[in-house]
Amino acid sequence: MTKNEVEEVEVRAAQKSDIASIHGLIAELADFENLQHQFVTTIEDLEQGLTGENCAAEALVAELGEVIIGYAIFYRSYSTFIGKAGLWLEDLYVKPDFRGDGVGQLLILAVAKLAEERGCQSLEWSVLDWNERAIKYYESLGADAMSEWKITRLDREGIESLSKT
Repeated sequence: MTKNEVEEVEVRAAQKSDIASIHGLIAELADFENLQHQFVTTIEDLEQGLTGENCAAEALVAELGEVIIGYAIFYRSYSTFIGKAGLWLEDLYVKPDFRGDGVGQLLILAVAKLAEERGCQSLEWSVLDWNERAIKYYESLGADAMSEWKITRLDREGIESLSKT
């Protein structure tokens, strides 16, 4: 990708008409992370979650011409220690052919600008421990890898089981 092409990339808020493309990119991300077995979301789920009346998250897309080549999905978080809101970056994905050219940086900068505009005190995300390229990139941005923290999760089955005790 040339510098001129990167300058032609537009980062904008996702619209309902973008959801099918985002769904396809999430499928690519699931493949990249070897998590295809967890990819069960439908286009309808994403429409409701990202653009519905009570949406749970927001999305930005990186578009070159009329082709969506990347996306960022994020939502509001809250720190009890700081007493302020933050943003949690759930996904940052760029199609393989466009990686290393600044598209990911355009997306993360756009999310950071939103965090700044909204008075957020943090912007956080997770990264797989084997994704050395991403880890190095995030560290180059000034992000701290918080290795002392572990992500824990109850899946739907675990929630149901726990709620019955």
